[in-house]
This record gives sequence, C-alpha cells and structure tokens, in this order.
Amino acid sequence: MAFKDLTSRAVIFYDELIKDADPRVEDWPLMSSPILQTVIIGAYIYFVTSLGPRLMENRKPFDLKELMALYNFVMVAFSLYMCYEFLMSGWATGYSFRCDIVDYSRSPQAVRMAWTCWLFYFSKFIELLDTIFFVLRKKNSQITFLHVFHHSIMPWTWWFGIKFAAGGLGTFHALVNSTVHVIMYTYYGLSAMGPAYQKYLWWKKYMTSIQLTQFLMVTFHISQFFFMKDCPYQFPVFLYIIWLYGIIFLVLFLNFWFHAYVKGQRLPKAVQNGDLKKKPH
Repeated sequence: MAFKDLTSRAVIFYDELIKDADPRVEDWPLMSSPILQTVIIGAYIYFVTSLGPRLMENRKPFDLKELMALYNFVMVAFSLYMCYEFLMSGWATGYSFRCDIVDYSRSPQAVRMAWTCWLFYFSKFIELLDTIFFVLRKKNSQITFLHVFHHSIMPWTWWFGIKFAAGGLGTFHALVNSTVHVIMYTYYGLSAMGPAYQKYLWWKKYMTSIQLTQFLMVTFHISQFFFMKDCPYQFPVFLYIIWLYGIIFLVLFLNFWFHAYVKGQRLPKAVQNGDLKKKPH
C-alpha cells in the first residue's frame, strides 16, 4: 500500500511538473518521456559494469582500430558542428555571458538553440560507445566510476534541461564541453591510427588539464548567478545542478590527477621504481 501511495504521489508530481515543459520539444525524439532514456542508460550501466566484462572474460579482445579511428573523427566533426551552432544561436550572437535567459519563442534563432541543445543531448548517447569499446577491447581498467558516472549522468539530466530550459546561461557548459570534445576526440582518433601517429600526440599530458579547465570555467560562469541582484532565469534549479555538477567533477578529476600524476601511477614502471635517472631540466 505504501508503494502504491508513493507511486501515485510521484505520478501526480510529474504531471504537475510537466505542465511547465517547453511545448516546442514535445515531439522531438526521446523527449515525450524520460522513461526510454532511463532504460537505455540503465542497460548501458549493466552492460559495461557486469554483462559485457563477463561475456568477454574468455574471449580475445576485438581489434577495433579502424572503427575507433572513424568513430573518433566523426565525433570531432559532430562536436565542431555543435560548437558552431551554439555560437550562432546565442553565444556569439547576443548572449552576454551573464544573465542570459531562455527564449521560448518560435523565432528561428530560439528554435535553433533548442535544437542544438537536443543535438548535444543526443551526442551523449553516441558517446556511450566510448565505454562499450573499452569492454570489447578488454580495457576494463579504464571503466572507472568516474567514467561511467560521467557518461550516465550527463544524458539523464540533460533531458530535463531540454524539456524545460533549452537555452540561456545554462547552456554555456555545453559549448565548453563540445569544444573540449573536439580536442579529446582528435587525440583519440590519432591514437587509434597506430604508432606512426604517436609523434603527433605530445600533448597527451595536457588532456586532464584541459578537463580541469573545463570544470573551472563552468563553475565560475554559473557562480555569477548567485551574486546577481536580479536575474530572471526561468529555472534556477538547473543552475544549481550545473554548479554542483562542475564541483563534483572538478573534485573527481583532481583526485584522478593526483593518483595518476602526482603519485606516479601513470608514469612508466621504471620511473615509478626509481630505475631511471632523472633528466636535467
């Protein structure tokens, strides 16, 4: 009885909440309800953390170099396109980088921003392939809590962002994230092309720094809202979520940085063991 009562309350709460949804996105793919995306993300988590590794346990890893190279460069092009669209639909054409509210009109630019937000949301489902490739290549050490949490929480929370607030200052982190992904997938694409391209990957050590810079930019940008005397942004709850998201991932990436580089877990084993002489500065 208690479960029925809880379910009934949840349905009533959702029905009340959905009344404030953006009618422009109602008929867009995946946007009628959060149930389908929740099922997809749940299946992803189960596959990459349990089913997939068990299926691969007694199998040889797949050789996916060509497929991964193609995938990564497609993601570079897609991320570049999203950067351009975010800029053209607001961030380079009128946004102040301060109190930018959501435009719910059906003007070409407002709809363009909403659609760009949906493209960003959809890209997060494509990016689930990152982890699936790890599973199929038996790179289980790379399937960390940080990785799976990041890939799961982004699409799930973005559904609500598009449903209620597809535009305004809450989209700045999507622009930054798309820019970072241009760099990141370029690195992964070159890496997948084999040893001949290793000489072009000298900037690998800066990848985590770029990620940290991303979360710092997002956190500082959103933090402005808390000091504004009057900012009529329509759904402030999303700004709190983005701010919290930035803080959480900043902490998680700093923890990764500390264990990977400060404690030397990403250095060659010979260096970790003190077998190599230090190079002169």
